Amino acid sequence: MGALQALVRIPTVSDRDPARVDTDAFERLLAELARQFPLLHERLEVSRVGTHGLLAHWAGASTERPVVLMAHLDVVPVDTDAPWQHDPFGGEVHDSPVGPAIWGRGTLDDKGCVVGICTAVEQLLEAGHVPAQDVWLSFGCDEEVSGPAALEAVGVLRERGVTPWLVLDEGGAIAGGAFPGVKAPLGVIGVTEKGTTSLELVAEGRGGHASTPAPNGPTARIARAILRMEKSPFPASAPAPTLELMRRLAPHVPLPLRPLLSRADRMAPVVTRALLAAGPEAAAMTRTTVATTTLSGSPALNVIASTARAGLNIRVMVGDTVAGVVEHVRKAVADDSIRIEVVESGEPSPVSPMDEPFELLEDCIGAVFPDAVATPYVMMAATDSRHFTAISEHVYRFAPFRMTKAQREAIHSYDEHLGVADLLDGVRWYALLIERLPS
Repeated sequence: MGALQALVRIPTVSDRDPARVDTDAFERLLAELARQFPLLHERLEVSRVGTHGLLAHWAGASTERPVVLMAHLDVVPVDTDAPWQHDPFGGEVHDSPVGPAIWGRGTLDDKGCVVGICTAVEQLLEAGHVPAQDVWLSFGCDEEVSGPAALEAVGVLRERGVTPWLVLDEGGAIAGGAFPGVKAPLGVIGVTEKGTTSLELVAEGRGGHASTPAPNGPTARIARAILRMEKSPFPASAPAPTLELMRRLAPHVPLPLRPLLSRADRMAPVVTRALLAAGPEAAAMTRTTVATTTLSGSPALNVIASTARAGLNIRVMVGDTVAGVVEHVRKAVADDSIRIEVVESGEPSPVSPMDEPFELLEDCIGAVFPDAVATPYVMMAATDSRHFTAISEHVYRFAPFRMTKAQREAIHSYDEHLGVADLLDGVRWYALLIERLPS
């Protein structure tokens, strides 16, 4: 618990502009990690990747099926106007609906995983444990801004001839209240993740004095383009992991839904329509999504904009492509005067198989969280693990912590907190995973 409090108190906020990153905070965090986990730093081969990322090698009894456990050290900024109940960088322990909890930015995303992994390794080292396979720890420093540290870690592993048998990053959780009518928590394991792509729509014009507006100016065209995008959603089709999630939920849903969900793989169109009708979260499980996130226009209230921009954040569903996304946006906007600029391009990750490595994760979930339903799913957000698909076909996304719906909503928002008991369960889970690695 103390280690997570200490890390939360160090504001390691990443930024796309390296000049705006507080490098001293990252240096202090690395030094704190060494203080909190001395055996790990003494007995593992620890090296830096990127500016402040870490890659650590724990030699096992065999090198045949190496494992990579991942997390990231950076956090997103804090909105100072948000109504935090407690200091977001205080790392304080206060009561919560889940019992005593550590409050602060990064407790869930993703310093909780950093501490969970390191504490498990430290405890196993103290006990003299030697893992059956090589274990690598990869902690990125710029995950929140899609930085290069993870790519550099992949490069190091490739140079050393490491082909991971299992890669595990943050992502899913022991999610309570995930589906209406389902009382059991879900142990959701991301077997793939949507691609993250950002576009800008740009409209240009003469601009001028606001007292003499001309029709169809840049802001009007951008507004029209946004409305057209809203009315042109991507086609919906539930992918295989979502259908398998539905099938596994069947015994836990109200009786009228059980026949449908138990045959989800054979009734995909019906399941897709049901998810679309269940709200935005469920609908996002079926299609590529587009969110208009940024808008800019005139610098003053009495000036007509000469350039107007709208930023689109797009999460590309498995089966779709970035090229197809751009073409869809172009057809939906239907305005040749609007320029489409690709700011960030990310394809969806390959779907990892549900074979022996996945089954190991399932078994560990069953041992530590016996009330949870382990299931695959498509992760909506992006993680550093997407880069590791270049060297491994078994890449999964799961954080072994119980999280209520309110806690999940606090990620990247306010009042982020992790239950103390839940942190300890997460440590047990990571330790069990390492202990159960097959020889």
